[in-house]
This record gives sequence, structure tokens and C-alpha cells, in this order.
Amino acid sequence: MSTTDPALREAALASKAWPYEEARKLLARYPQRPAKGEVLFETGYGPSGLPHIGTFNEVLRTTMVRRAFQQLSDVPTRLIAFSDDMDGLRKVPDNVPSKEMLAANLGKPLTQIPDPFGTHESFAHHNNAMLRDFLDRFGFEYEFLSSTDMYRGGRFDEALKSILRHYDAIMGVMLPTLRKERQATYSPVLPISPKSGIVLQVPVTVVDAEAGLVRFEDEGDMIEQSILSGGAKLQWKVDWAMRWVALGVDYEMAGKDLIDSVQQSSKIARVLGAKPPEGFNYEMFLDEHGEKISKSKGNGLSLEQWLTYGPQESLAYFAYREPKRAKQLHMGVIPRAIDDYWKSATDFAGQTIDQQLSNPVRHIHDGPPPLAAPAVSFGLLLNLVGVLGAEATPDQVWSYLSRYAPEATPESSPSLAALIPFAIAYHRDVVAAGLARRAPTEQEAAALRDLDARLAALPDGDAEAFQNEVYEVGKAHFGKEALRDWFKALYETLLGSSQGPRMGSFIALYGLENSRKLIADALAM
Repeated sequence: MSTTDPALREAALASKAWPYEEARKLLARYPQRPAKGEVLFETGYGPSGLPHIGTFNEVLRTTMVRRAFQQLSDVPTRLIAFSDDMDGLRKVPDNVPSKEMLAANLGKPLTQIPDPFGTHESFAHHNNAMLRDFLDRFGFEYEFLSSTDMYRGGRFDEALKSILRHYDAIMGVMLPTLRKERQATYSPVLPISPKSGIVLQVPVTVVDAEAGLVRFEDEGDMIEQSILSGGAKLQWKVDWAMRWVALGVDYEMAGKDLIDSVQQSSKIARVLGAKPPEGFNYEMFLDEHGEKISKSKGNGLSLEQWLTYGPQESLAYFAYREPKRAKQLHMGVIPRAIDDYWKSATDFAGQTIDQQLSNPVRHIHDGPPPLAAPAVSFGLLLNLVGVLGAEATPDQVWSYLSRYAPEATPESSPSLAALIPFAIAYHRDVVAAGLARRAPTEQEAAALRDLDARLAALPDGDAEAFQNEVYEVGKAHFGKEALRDWFKALYETLLGSSQGPRMGSFIALYGLENSRKLIADALAM
């Protein structure tokens, strides 16, 4: 979309799609063109661990808001991916080597800890490189900033002096939020020990705000030290507020678990004389049991797992939908997300402008979908692979597809070609262990024999005719009110699953004779 198209801009200004609702906050923030000449978006990352699916979601969602704003305004924008790599290492991650070495460096800034992987200058440099590779892999447009570079390079010095000038007011914001014992030792400023190099959690006294001087105790000695140019970093909530002010951040979203942090950091930003950024708190993901996902529990779904079984667009679709509502994130949601994405992509061309602006595909691709939809749904592919068995190959799948959709080839339908390996992998790793065909009941067996006789009288390939007969058999043997029981019986006796595809389409895809053989096998059980 171009801001020069009045009709599109007018529709976007009225759209209820959440990226446009967020973008309109920025329009209200700047009724006139901002004096700094741009609108700045930020996402933050803690490099004590490796990038994960939450990192992807936050950058993706922020990018969607940025694009929506660009469609409403001609004000230039930037997106900063900020790494808090001057933070002290608090605990040793579970998924890294050289744990003893890391334990010996606890408390030091992440950029001062050797890389346990042995490939980069420090642990933070390794994880920062992974973050940048991660973001580049998905084509995000961003600028990377390192907390260490900003502190040590003096970019935060003026903001740090402001922290010291407003030290008492900041303490007034923070102390009421802390337990009594924590209040006694709390300081917004964390000096770097000149002796050990550790980020110290000790009380400080402001000596000279303009010079950046503070006094603190370090291993029994009273030290006077400048907090400027890397001599200290700030506590998390104060650091976040200082960063907003120093960089001029206009928009940053955060997880629901950081609501308190957003509130306190916003108060501190106001103490420093700045307006906090716009944004919202998104809901956290839940596992299949409705419990909060925890990296330590290992009950989540990794980015690598999703991309093993589904394309990037399906993950983006899942991330787009209802970000303020808690959603279960587990293997079972992947097939639905794939097919829902392609349903939205198929609908796009025939929609009105208003509908297109609310279509997730618009925000995933910043425009129309780039590929035509596959001729076969992912769910149907999974069922086909299921009856082909664990040794199914792409060539085998294409041999069935060529009869069902002869116009589809790997070259003419890249979207379908891309889904086949995902279907094979998902069936192999997720579905196969749970498949178990059961013998039909007497009522079900009579219905299956009736269905087989009706199918025998039909020519191959007519999905609608097959579906009509499936429906008529169900009405005859189960009645309209119990058709769901009939379809469930078909899935369980023929496919080994409690859920399944539109049977007419499956029979057309798998082939009439092959489908009749499935019925015969079920009746022989």
C-alpha cells in the first residue's frame, strides 16, 4: 500500500485490524511531524540465552505495526533490535557447553565472559551473532544495537547523568515496589567492580551527577567511580526507561509477564522528562494442557520444531492472530495454522479493501500473498501420507496428486511442493505413533458395505459424487442427527484417527480402488 492512495489510507485509518489500531496510536502521538524526523520502533533481547520462538513473534509483530504505520504516514521509521549484552550473567543456561567456565564468570557482563562455543569474542558476541543470523533468515529489516557498545561508547552518558540528577525521584518510584529487605540494598545504578569485573548489586551514593561520580563499597573498600562510558549499567526497569529516553523510542511491545516492568519504566521515563513509548502487552503462550510455557520445564514448542513441520508463513499466521489472547502452542496447532493461512490467502483476491486490510496475509506479506494456494489442503496431504505409511516419499505423493490435480506439478505449484516434505515429516514424527485403525461395529460394518457398493457404481475421480454417497449412506444408517458418528467411524476404521478430511476429496485423491481396499481391510478386521 502507498500513502499516496487516499482510498487505501482512508480504509486503513478505519480498519479494526490490530496493527492498524497500534499504528494509529503513533499518529495520535505525533499530530505533527516529529521534530526528530522519524518514528523509532524497538524490540529487546537478552543474550544470556539463544533466540527462540518468542523472539520471532515479537520482532514479527513489531514489524507488522511498523508496516501499518508506514501505510498511514510518510514519516520515516526505523526498527532497533537491542541486545542487553552488558547485563551480568545470573545463571548458567542448560543448553550450552563449558558450564563450569560460565559458573566461574557469574555476575560479569555477558560481553566479558568467554564464549563456551569457542567461536566468538564472548558469550554475548556468540548469541548476538545468532540473533542477527536469526533475524536475517526471516528477512526482517532492522538495526542492531549492543548495550555494551552504547554504554562504553558514551552514547548513554547524558542519559546516565540524568539518572543521577533524578536519583531520589527514581528511588521514589522503585522502592514502594520492592520487599523491605530488598529496599535496603536496592540501587538503580549497578557499578562495574574495578576489582572483579562483576556487575555489583550494592547501594550507591551520588557524589557528582554532572561528572557521573558515585560511591559504593566493593570487597570492603569504599570506591568512587564514574558510571559513564561503561563504568556501570542500570537495573533492568531503570535501564529500559533510560534506553527509551536516550534513543527516543516511540513504540515497544512486551509480554504480559512484563506489565509491571512497563508501568515502572514508564514512570521513570516521565521522571526523566520523556513520554514513554506506545505499545501493548501480548499474552503468553500455553502448552497443550493450558499451562504457561517454561524453558526450564521444556514444555514449549521451539522455532526449529515448527519450521520442521510447517512453513514460516504458518508460524507468522499463528503469531498474528489475537496477540492479546492466550493461545496453546504445541505440535497439534501446526496443521490447522497451515490450512488457515492458505484459506486466508485464497480468500484475499476476492475480498473488499476493508476485508483485505483485516486479512492476516496482508500483514504477513505486506501485501497480497506471493504464491497461489495449493490444490490440496495440508490436512488432506497428512491423511494421504497416513495411508501410504511411514515410508512415503514425495514421488509417491505426487503420483496420487497427478491424478487428483493433473495441472499441479512441482514446478507449477511451488506452494504444494513445499508442503509435501512437511506432511511427511509431521506424519512420521507426530502422527504415526497415534494411528490405530479399529474394527467397525456391526452397524458401522453394514454402512461400510453399503458405501462400498455405491462407490463401485461410480467412475473414479468425482469428489462431489463420492461425498454425496458418503452423506447418503450416513443418513440411511445413522440418521441426520448422528452423522458425526458416521464420519468419526470412517476416520477411525479407515484412517486410524478420530479426525479426518472431507471423505469425498480423500477418496478422489487416494483413488477409488485404493479407497475400496481400505473399506475391505476394515471389514476384514
